[in-house]
Amino acid sequence: MARPLTIPTRLLAVTTALALLAGCTPPGADDGATPTTGGAAGTASTATTGVESTSDDTTTDQTGSSAEDTPEGLEDFYSQTLAWTECEIAFECATLSVPIDYTDPSAASIELALLRSPAPGDARGSLVVNPGGPGVSGVDYAMAAPAVVPEEILSAFDVVGFDPRGVARSAPITCYTDQQLDDYLGADPSPDDAAEEDEADARLQDFAEACDDNAGELLGHVSTVEAAKDMDVLRAALGQEQLTYLGASYGTLLGATYASLFPERVGRFVLDGAVDPGLSELEMGLGQATGFERATRAYVEDCVAVGGCPLGDDVDTAMLRIPAFLEELDADPLPVQGDVVDELTEGWGVLGIVMAMYAQDYWPILTQALEQAEQGDGTLLMFLANTYVTRSADGDYRGNLMQAISAVNCLDRPGDTGGEDLDSDAVQRRFEEVSPTWGRYLAGEGACQYWPVEAVERVDDYAAEGAAPILVIGTTRDPATPHEWAVALAETLDSGVLISYDGDGHTAYGRSNECVDDAVDAYLLEGTVPEDDRTC
Repeated sequence: MARPLTIPTRLLAVTTALALLAGCTPPGADDGATPTTGGAAGTASTATTGVESTSDDTTTDQTGSSAEDTPEGLEDFYSQTLAWTECEIAFECATLSVPIDYTDPSAASIELALLRSPAPGDARGSLVVNPGGPGVSGVDYAMAAPAVVPEEILSAFDVVGFDPRGVARSAPITCYTDQQLDDYLGADPSPDDAAEEDEADARLQDFAEACDDNAGELLGHVSTVEAAKDMDVLRAALGQEQLTYLGASYGTLLGATYASLFPERVGRFVLDGAVDPGLSELEMGLGQATGFERATRAYVEDCVAVGGCPLGDDVDTAMLRIPAFLEELDADPLPVQGDVVDELTEGWGVLGIVMAMYAQDYWPILTQALEQAEQGDGTLLMFLANTYVTRSADGDYRGNLMQAISAVNCLDRPGDTGGEDLDSDAVQRRFEEVSPTWGRYLAGEGACQYWPVEAVERVDDYAAEGAAPILVIGTTRDPATPHEWAVALAETLDSGVLISYDGDGHTAYGRSNECVDDAVDAYLLEGTVPEDDRTC
């Protein structure tokens, strides 16, 4: 049984921007808030954002919901005010109190970490952003605002990011130690016989049991539905009647879920790198397999065209070389220099190559890494794998992406297989037919088959009737969220407006394509809705 790859995230802009912020060290995920029991919103708590304050000056926001609009039992949460405190050079931080269980809001609550990049003058409101995952820090994303949105947007809006429940500084879900996570991610992702199948099953079961043992009550309450409800509490605390939102990758599913729950609260919504919420687990896996195969061929075509490609001199030969290379890693891992992980296994090799499919900027690095690997050195491929999982060479993980992603996904789509056995030989063959390169790694149920908890609430209808226009963006050769998903989401949403970008990489907005950027900027700034089915 293979371990499925995660729903990928929009990490590139965050990673790049944080590197550019000289002297600005992102706060660690181990400083997350811990649950508080029995208290209503606004009560005293020892929980912190994990971002050190540099000033005692604070500002507050007024709430944006009237009493008649507030869900029953959530009055204290919806009426809270945010105390913004200067932090991390040019930013402001606060916490937001939300119930762990919305069906029992008077019980335990947690604090969500917030960060905003304030507009230099009078802001016309707040733009809430989410980078995806699930499991990527929205606080880090807002801290990287200059790389996420253009100057015109930064000047008009306070850009606000939040770490969703269970993520980074917001009561992070932690199942494994860093060493255990190294072993888990580096393990054999494509068992070759019954004994290796049993070992893979045991690893998946152990991970699920570790989450049950270590994550606490919150493990059953990190679904996308609950995170979307948190966003409406945030909207009210920001003092806005409607939410203005930019979501990428999984952030599009979060946005679509919010729209389905609160259509009248939808302001200007942009969903980039869209996820189709109507997919079963099987359909999502097959879609990603198709997307990664398509993106990999685009990389290989470029590698061959440039010349001297380490994979081969023609595209078909080069495509075959990738799975052959990964099989070689399975039998004989390559040495790695300067990392506590001293061998590039097949598991790490898969993550390293996959990382480069997210943006063309990584293609030259992958080519160099493959050249190095052909010479017997796995160091650069390990660097790419580390980038994917937000890990440093000393074995420290920034955030809890690789653990939170399973916690959220296994609540959102438990056993949602379309009636088929994902571990059957027939399903495995379907994956390998659509993706000879990646099919073996994307087939299978993964840890969700052993997940110890189920979601309290789910959404069945994503039409969001009555919502304002929602821009949905898809990239034609997006590996992680195939273009077909954007088409489907735009059709599902009653007010969906589709923008298609003919290009490579994950997501489209902010990637130097004026056609996409101008349409999004005009919508966020002026409310100008582009024509539906626009192609850029």
